Amino acid sequence: MFEAFGSGPFSGRSRLVATCLAMSLAFPQLAAADDYRLGSQDKLTIRIAEWQTVESAFRDWSSVNGQYTVGPAGTLSVPFVGELPAAGKTTAEIAAAIGEALQHKLALSDKPEASVEMAQFRPFYISGEVQNPGQFPFVPDLTVLKAISVAGGIRRNADYGPQLGKDLVTAKGNFDISDDLRVRLIVKRARIDADMAGKTSFEAPKEVEGDPRLPTIVNDEMTILTADQKALKLKLEALDDLKGVLQAEIESLQKKIVNQQKQVDLAQQQLTSIGPLAQKGLVANSRLLDSQQSVTDLQGKILDYETAILTAKQAISKATQDAIDAQNTLSSKLAVDRQQTEADLNEAALKVNMQKGLITQATDPATTAAITNDQQPSLLYSLVRNVDGKTSEIAAKEDTPVLPGDVIKIKLAPLASQ
Repeated sequence: MFEAFGSGPFSGRSRLVATCLAMSLAFPQLAAADDYRLGSQDKLTIRIAEWQTVESAFRDWSSVNGQYTVGPAGTLSVPFVGELPAAGKTTAEIAAAIGEALQHKLALSDKPEASVEMAQFRPFYISGEVQNPGQFPFVPDLTVLKAISVAGGIRRNADYGPQLGKDLVTAKGNFDISDDLRVRLIVKRARIDADMAGKTSFEAPKEVEGDPRLPTIVNDEMTILTADQKALKLKLEALDDLKGVLQAEIESLQKKIVNQQKQVDLAQQQLTSIGPLAQKGLVANSRLLDSQQSVTDLQGKILDYETAILTAKQAISKATQDAIDAQNTLSSKLAVDRQQTEADLNEAALKVNMQKGLITQATDPATTAAITNDQQPSLLYSLVRNVDGKTSEIAAKEDTPVLPGDVIKIKLAPLASQ
């Protein structure tokens, strides 16, 4: 894995050297770890810590730490940071950008330190004349021949007929599953956005408008939206009711203190009038002591009332904090769900496109014609690669290096060339 840390007095930078791929001049090399450029579907592990100078202690950002996926637009969605451009950048650049964004947006005196590691390269894809076409995890030093081995090897002539039918049925089934998931994730993302904005409803996204599955999916997501907001509303209302009861108790105690103070004043007046008489022997000393005890007891009750008021005020403060925590907890949960939904949507969209390619491949006339050929057919290799936002197809050989995100196409050569 590749690792990079943000700059700072309590951080270091780890540099690991990745194995270089021997490539022809027509193919860019997979460079060292620090030079690896991120792309859509790369998965990163992000950990963030903040050195708090005042407390002289580290603070772990557990609500932000986790695994993130570079989205189809080449961006990384990080809570409290937002959409961060990631395509074409290194892990070190991402780490620095996250630390700076958090410090700026949250007005922190100390810049948080971000550790960004490659959790998983974006996969490669293989389609055509192999036993198991599909998506596979990328590994360093991957070549076309190694990729074919991972996919189960070249498909045998005897398997072409039944395999073509099986491929078509499988591809269509997988396409339907992936496309259904894609639509559901698009609606879920819209629901999460509405929930984060405090809205009570949301419109179906235009990108899936008219889909016959929409009414059911939207109703399901509306149920979740309503449940989330109802749960938060009930909790906030309960805390408001508690604060109301505590405030009423405080007002009652304050009234008791006023009345109690009047009794203290009266008892004090009586004690003042008895004092001289006791000194002259006109009143028994026991009565003087009783009056003094009465004043002391009344003043003690006032102190008890004041203590009860302080306790009630502390409970009100705690209820207020609980309300803030409840809102923050929901916001944090929605932010994490939004990030995961974006990653799942990206993966579903890629699978939809891959299955479309497999359906096309399964109905390719050149492949169908080769079914009747008893000899081992000649094969043509090519790589579909995205470079700087542009997709191109490049002729390849068995020893051609494969990069993350490449689509390897293996076709039967036209019959005239065999």
